[in-house]
Amino acid sequence: MPDQTDTSSQHVKPFVYQTLSTKALHFSICEIQSRMQTQRPYALDLDYTRTMMAALLFNNRPDTLAMIGLGGGSMAKFCYQHLPDTRIKVVEINPHVIALRDEFQVPADDERFKVRRGDGADFVRFPPYKVDMLMVDGFDSEGQPPALCSQRFYDNCHEALQPDGLMVVNLHSGHRHFDSFVSRIQRSFGDEVVVVPDVDCSNSIVFACKGLLMRKFKPAALRRPAGMDEQTWSELMPAFAATSTAVRQWQLSR
Repeated sequence: MPDQTDTSSQHVKPFVYQTLSTKALHFSICEIQSRMQTQRPYALDLDYTRTMMAALLFNNRPDTLAMIGLGGGSMAKFCYQHLPDTRIKVVEINPHVIALRDEFQVPADDERFKVRRGDGADFVRFPPYKVDMLMVDGFDSEGQPPALCSQRFYDNCHEALQPDGLMVVNLHSGHRHFDSFVSRIQRSFGDEVVVVPDVDCSNSIVFACKGLLMRKFKPAALRRPAGMDEQTWSELMPAFAATSTAVRQWQLSR
């Protein structure tokens, strides 16, 4: 008899599309979920992922980081490489996505890095521990699941963070409920919310702070972090600069 607890059939299988220089994860050929440069598998190839990683402007050495949504593992790999002292947990609901982790060179689980199958909404509702940074990039074949953009979800995200913790959320800018999603985040996090469009404006990244982390942010000349190669930094710097500018404008408007 089949395993009654196996819900694999409820989830759409993604497929991999490969070119001479990239490998991408798709649910449909019209939309890319994740893309990897085959010669630089730990690089962030999509603009929105670089903007999400501007979270490091607020806290460049989080002790604990949780991610909702694995995709092709771009941000998980980046954090694993550049945050060697951070404990990272990735929660992904689709087993078919997890099954492709080797295809996208996602590191094996170890003492500080874990990929687990689970519901992101349940994870923040019953967090095993509070985290310094929470990155929400959970999309399925139909877009952003309602359970990952409800008021209850964002309330739970707030509660799952440490004092002065940071939530970073990827939203589709053109979604018909985009303004409602941002309003929900603002109800959960108060005024400590900044929205930054990515370079091509198809996605917007929402930075939401628990406590006064946003107000404490001090814009300064952007410098390449120790241990980061020049090419990686040159790719990240425009997104980091745009985020720094947006936060500064937010501070001046207070």
